[in-house]
Amino acid sequence: MPKNSSPLSSRRRLGRNAEIAKLGVKVGTNYATTAARKLFASAERKEALDHSREMKNASEIAERLGNMKGALMKLGQMASYLDHGLPEPLRLALAELQNNAPPMSGALARRVVEEEFGKPVDELFVEWDDEPIASASIGQVHRAIIIDPNTNEQRAVAVKVQYPGVADAIAADLKNADLLGAVLAFGFKAFEPDEMVAEIKERLAEELDYTREAKNQQEFADFYMGHPFVHVPHVHSHLCSARVITSDLVSGSSWSELMDQPQDVRDRAAEAIFRYVFRSLYRFRAFNGDPHPGNYIFHLEDPENVRVTFLDYGLVKHFTEDEMTVFKNMISAAAINHDDAAFRQIIEDAGLLKPDAPVTTDQIGDYFSHFYAPVRESHVMHWTPEYSSSIVRHTFDRSSPIANYASVPRAFVFIQRINLGLYALL
Repeated sequence: MPKNSSPLSSRRRLGRNAEIAKLGVKVGTNYATTAARKLFASAERKEALDHSREMKNASEIAERLGNMKGALMKLGQMASYLDHGLPEPLRLALAELQNNAPPMSGALARRVVEEEFGKPVDELFVEWDDEPIASASIGQVHRAIIIDPNTNEQRAVAVKVQYPGVADAIAADLKNADLLGAVLAFGFKAFEPDEMVAEIKERLAEELDYTREAKNQQEFADFYMGHPFVHVPHVHSHLCSARVITSDLVSGSSWSELMDQPQDVRDRAAEAIFRYVFRSLYRFRAFNGDPHPGNYIFHLEDPENVRVTFLDYGLVKHFTEDEMTVFKNMISAAAINHDDAAFRQIIEDAGLLKPDAPVTTDQIGDYFSHFYAPVRESHVMHWTPEYSSSIVRHTFDRSSPIANYASVPRAFVFIQRINLGLYALL
């Protein structure tokens, strides 16, 4: 994890800033209009105007978030942490929200919570902080205190509240399957988009359901309970709903703070992330498909034993035993046995390559060897931004003869996303 490879560099923020700038114009116009109307208004009228502006801004922001979180945005996010070699239009399309000012007020967040549970916030929580502590992609997070029903003691919690209107905006965006399929087919000439589009739409629709996300998170928390360096916050299910998730509040160091640590500390954090990804995949048959710096909290009290808390389980993919067998057989053929003929047969059977494609087995082995470079030989792997960018370029290289006959079966859609995201982070 080189120090200068932080995913938070200014060049990566171009896409996000472009979106925020557009949004800022709308919000600024609303503020200016309201200010003019308040000049000669009564106190009661001023309050009503402020409330109207608040709701209008929330609606505009929710619409923008819906556009940013659509299916095309998810494809772009696969490369959102890379500086080197990405086409400018692609980088400008990326929009990260992890460090942006929260777009809805505490009062509006309270209203969402109260609508979900049918009770005032003050009855649900011992304390509630109206000032958000974080902004997520489709919601924001508030600090609160509850009485833990299991211990009858007070416990600090993080309450993620979904922005009003986001679900409708994303649902509308997901209907644009024809455009999505055209973009995907641009990268792979032999691509049949129906299954991939269906997989992306299904996963993104699930991300809107916080009840499902809470279930996902608790399953990961149970799986990693007691792990020496991986931690997932416990979920308080009685305070979860379709638009609200309540889980233990965790404090620690951010990604940018980790980047200020010595190399050996960063390396231990990188190893923890790497092991989390592949242990989840091969032992738990699932992974969290949304890798970005805002989803990690680092615990650096003991530099010799760096621990990482993993957040955000809205985009989780579960795999069958048969699907995992295919993944394992691919690794065995490509990285352990170095058997290109066996590898070709496996990927043809899996639907990654058209059977009897007019490319040689050596060409196939050479093309896919790039993806297995970290594990093909026993050596120390130095992850660099250049290497990560080369993998992205290699993946979408339409000049390769393989691109004419390759496709992406449904089971592989988010595998590639997690791999590219992980490589970029490391």
